[in-house]
Amino acid sequence: MNEIRVETLKKYYPVYGGILRRIKGWVKAVDGISFRIRKGEVLGVVGESGCGKSTLGRAILRLVEPTEGKVFLYGTELTALSPSDLRKFRRKMQIIFQDPFSSLNPRMKVGEIIEEGLKIHRIGTSSERKRKVLELLEIVGLPADSVKRYPHEFSGGQRQRICIARAIALEPEFIVADEPTSSLDLSVQAQIIKLFMELREKLGLTYLFISHDLNLIRVISDFVLVMYLGRVFEYGRTEDILENPLHPYTKALISAVPGIEPETKRKRIILEGDVPDPASPPSGCHFHPRCPSRMEICRTSYPPLKEVNGRTVACHLY
Repeated sequence: MNEIRVETLKKYYPVYGGILRRIKGWVKAVDGISFRIRKGEVLGVVGESGCGKSTLGRAILRLVEPTEGKVFLYGTELTALSPSDLRKFRRKMQIIFQDPFSSLNPRMKVGEIIEEGLKIHRIGTSSERKRKVLELLEIVGLPADSVKRYPHEFSGGQRQRICIARAIALEPEFIVADEPTSSLDLSVQAQIIKLFMELREKLGLTYLFISHDLNLIRVISDFVLVMYLGRVFEYGRTEDILENPLHPYTKALISAVPGIEPETKRKRIILEGDVPDPASPPSGCHFHPRCPSRMEICRTSYPPLKEVNGRTVACHLY
């Protein structure tokens, strides 16, 4: 099967309270999410901070254990693998974190950082691994003498290139990129996105790309999944959703994206209030307290996902 399939994935965190520290509730960081990514495609995941995007990426890779649900990577059910089998399978899936500095060990040289995964999985001899490291540095656009330097000696963009080299060292098939450009300057962001796209073509990679930047998502993604408080609000092809959004939340996100052309006028949708506490979300549709199109049914009933105009949307308007 040439796809990654996620079925009703959930990740709940307990909330403790009282003198005896008993569980008094749950934070539903990921609450029943399903989607598919075909081999070689890119799924962009968007939403405000705290909506569960990063937890979704980590739960798919089992960096955090899902509460419920199933994840299939090209026919293999990841959620059913034992710890020893999962360790062997990790070669096929990697993650690139948001902050390239904190995700690199400051006491290790770059060559050691990139080689570490090869050592753990016992790939090649020492000389073969060192040659592989030099090849990876060339692929990501870093000089060969980088192997002898430490992470603090590099710029933010160069550190992210090191993280990318480490991620592709084991020749994975699937990569979760968790806001990999959010801490970089715009010019550097463009270079890193270009590198992601080149690696996709060269290595046949499949990405789950998490980002706040809808302009970036427009460039790199084939499909978009819009999240809010752990749930899917809208899911479909990138051009369909960004050119003709259906859900009021998606419309608000797109309206907040600044236009490149100064003469371009876009009606800005200002949402009321902040994202609710995920430990005690509103009744009915979680978005209804902030929604400009809310109806009475939105206060009491959560809308099911429906197929509308070639994409999936959860809204009582449809």
